[in-house]
Amino acid sequence: MLARGLAGTSITRIFGTVRSIFNLANSELDLGLTNPFAQVYYDRSRGAQEREPISEQGIKKVQAQCRELNDDLRWLIALVSDTGLRLAEVAGLLVEDIRLDAKVPHLVISEHPWRRLKNSASARLVPLVGASLWAAERISEAAGESPYAFARYTTSEATNANSASAALNKWLKKSVGKTATVHSFRHSMRDRLRAVECPADIVDQIGGWTTGGVGHGYGKGYPLEVTHKWLHLIVEESE
Repeated sequence: MLARGLAGTSITRIFGTVRSIFNLANSELDLGLTNPFAQVYYDRSRGAQEREPISEQGIKKVQAQCRELNDDLRWLIALVSDTGLRLAEVAGLLVEDIRLDAKVPHLVISEHPWRRLKNSASARLVPLVGASLWAAERISEAAGESPYAFARYTTSEATNANSASAALNKWLKKSVGKTATVHSFRHSMRDRLRAVECPADIVDQIGGWTTGGVGHGYGKGYPLEVTHKWLHLIVEESE
């Protein structure tokens, strides 16, 4: 993996998967073996790059270009820009996951056979505001026979988030700089919500981040009206 040029973070992720598979087999078959993939030494910081958020000016520029170009790739970016969703969460959406007729227009993020979610906190309802609401309206208007919001990246078997990432990142780098990626919008969302003093547990719910502490596992979380208020506020702040 080092010879192939993989970054330390990628190697760590792969080893984590292999360790888990070994541990499961070891336990189920009662083998009592020491996991040879545990505590392997390598430079975990090798090739790591600090992911920079996209600035407010950069976000505005991208959103303006998305409205101008007005195609499915730009709808995907716009949808991410004011929700902070993970790319795979958006690329794997069904058209029916877009709820524009609700009191608070929102997206339903849930696990599908073609797209798993990262963790239990990832299943959530995310309000639509600003450029994300615009993009959701365009997707609904353009919906044809396919049940998928982005049929070019999703089939009944899988969501090809890597293909989407390659195409979108190439365009973003030309538009707002070589460090920009679709994932940068998640970093930006965190900063934008901090800037309006949004409580950390609400930030976590909007982004689908796992919140620490036993108490956070109780109840259903904040209602849409509350998360919508904070997302609407960051859009107002940027205008």
